Formats: sequence, structure tokens, C-alpha cells
Amino acid sequence: MAAHAGLADVNRDGAVTAADVTAVYDVMLGNNTNYLITADVNRDGAVTAADITLIYNVMLGIESDPEPQQRVVVAYCPYYASNRLPDPFIVTHINYAFAEVYVRNGIYQKFELQDDGNTSILQQLVAFKHDNPDLKICLSFSHTVTNSDNYQDGGFSAIAASDDNRRRFAQDCLAFCRQWGIDGIDLDWEFPGLSWSGAACNPAVDTQNHVLLMQQLRETLGNRYLLTFAGYVKDKQPTSGGYKFIDIAAVEPYVNFVNLMTYDMDAAPHFHSAISHPASYWDCQRAINTYEAEGFPMSKIVLGIPFYMRHAWDGANSVIDYRRLASLPSEYNINNWSDAAQTPYVTLNGVFFGSYDNARSIAIKGEWAREKGLRGLMYWECSEDDDNRTLANAAWNAVMGK
Repeated sequence: MAAHAGLADVNRDGAVTAADVTAVYDVMLGNNTNYLITADVNRDGAVTAADITLIYNVMLGIESDPEPQQRVVVAYCPYYASNRLPDPFIVTHINYAFAEVYVRNGIYQKFELQDDGNTSILQQLVAFKHDNPDLKICLSFSHTVTNSDNYQDGGFSAIAASDDNRRRFAQDCLAFCRQWGIDGIDLDWEFPGLSWSGAACNPAVDTQNHVLLMQQLRETLGNRYLLTFAGYVKDKQPTSGGYKFIDIAAVEPYVNFVNLMTYDMDAAPHFHSAISHPASYWDCQRAINTYEAEGFPMSKIVLGIPFYMRHAWDGANSVIDYRRLASLPSEYNINNWSDAAQTPYVTLNGVFFGSYDNARSIAIKGEWAREKGLRGLMYWECSEDDDNRTLANAAWNAVMGK
């Protein structure tokens, strides 16, 4: 990977130059805190002359990027995955889904794992690290509430709105990472300024407060731990009273990468995860264009793959897991292919019913992602694959070039 695409480009202007050295000097002298995090080029927890030396060496061609970006395959593993856990040798990262926050009267209390705090799946995932020491495990947070002793009362909107709430939440995240020996935090707030699943929202401040929350998490977690987020396919958008979604340019300096949810971008009769299809509400190409236009490095984007077919947003069979497709009744035909969308689709009695991804489309997306310079692929979620791990193997091969 080109050096300018990595950490040595402190001011994120697309090139490694003397301006990056100046930025580090300014941080060291206390003249400018804008680059406080990115100036720690070697990620040793301090901004020192060693960071300047690394930048000089990159500029002179003596060494490459101080932290080469490794290709990644990220599997989301939900608490209900039971005996359908990921294979630890065909992923680089596993995001355990989910933890949920407890808020009362606007005050953050704690967080707990969903399934009423059951840790059995997380324990199994952490044990995978003994078999594959390179495997990264992250805890993913949801805006939803499922635990029997919890209810919606402010959620991330309230946490992000308060300095004290943000600090205490971040400290709890750090303590959890240390306790469990895991590698980071993945935030899946869907979405600032928008109320889904009954979550509280405040369009006037949520989007900007989300950035403050991510900044606090990075400062608390330091550079030892990963910080990622589940990203929408659009940038922040004006809405009544303010904004909705995520300010992707503002949050970028604080995160290792984004798990871009390039699925559910439409429903029947359109494709929900097409690389490019003008009839669909959105597609992968438009999503990538959006992030690129905001200056988000392509090397920090992980393209999302659905392990399910999307028919509609509610009702019977609105979603069908990949592993169930082969057992659908004969009136369903799953062996259709769209050259335009580069994805397979299902018909019911000859009528378009829904689209999905298979090994063929994942291979195509992997090649497309590499051509774009993306970091890798992510999928939601592991338990929807078949017994042969057809899609998981396809994702690994697509990213790693096997």
C-alpha cells in the first residue's frame, strides 16, 4: 500500500509531506491539538520525535507505511448464533453482537450483553484466540433494547449529549476490553438523529454528539484497542430540526475502519445489495462515492455483505437466511442471476421476490473492493450461512485471494 494512504499522512491531505512533520511538531509544542490522535504515527501512546522520524523515513522511501493496512474479513456473530459460530481461521475479526446500554433519566448507568447478560457465546469467541492468536474480537453495541430488565430511556442520544456520560461509557468499554482480553469496540448506533426501534433521538445535536462520543472512545481506549462503527451508506442528511445519520468526515480521524452496511439498500422489486443498479434506491458504488467525496480513506472502508435475502421490510419471509434458500418450496426459484446488479435473486412463481449474495457475487464484490482499494469485507451475520460455510469461505477467498 502507498505510504500516503496510511498513518504518516497526519493531516489527511492525501500526501506525506513536510506539512505532516509540522503537524507533529505543533502537537508536541502544544500549539495545535487538531492532530492530537493522528500525530501519534507509530501508535505508542505518545507524540514524540519518533513520530517525526517515521514520517521522514516514509518521505525518503527508507521505510514503508509505519502500519501497513492488513486486509480484513469481519464476521458479526450475534448472541443467538449458538452452534453456528464463525470459523476462526477464515476471519480476521469477529464482532460480538450485541451489548446494550442502560440509561435512566438521561444518565448513563451501565451496559450489559444482550440475552440478559449471558456470556457463553462471548466466552467461546474469546477462546478462539488461543487457536488463532491473530484473531481480533470486538464488542459491538446496538441502539436496541432486548434485556428483560432494560427499557428505552435516552439510549446513545443521551449518552453522547453529556461529557460525563461519554467519559463513563468509554471507561466501561475500556474496562470490559481489559477484563475479557478483547481487541476493541464497534459502535452500531442506527442512527444519530433518527428513531429506529423506539430509540430516543435529537436531530439538533445527535450527529455532532456522535462525533464527540467517538472522540472520547478513542481518547479513552488509546491506540491499543480498535474502534470501528457500523456505517450508513450516506453521509449526514438534513432532517426536520437538524441532521440524521453520521458525519463521516468528522468521525474518520478516530476510527480504524468503518463496517459499511451495503445491504438493505432497497427491497423487492429492486436489488438490496447491488454493486451498481440505477433502479435501486442506493447501491455499493454510490455508497463508496459518498465516502470518497468526504475524504474518507478507501483503505478504512470494509464493504458489507448480507448473508440473507431481502424481500420486504416487514411481514412473512421479509428476510430469508441463505441457509434456508435451498429448502424453499418449488414455486421459489433461487437460481436467477442479474448481470446488471451482479447478484443472484429469487423469484416466486416467476415474479421477482428478493435479492441476495452467493459465492459468485461475493467473489465479484471482493475483486471490485480490491480494485477500489477497500480494506476488505464484512458480513451480517455468521449464523445465516449454510452448514458448509459457503458464504464465509467465499468472503475469505475474495479478500485474501485464495
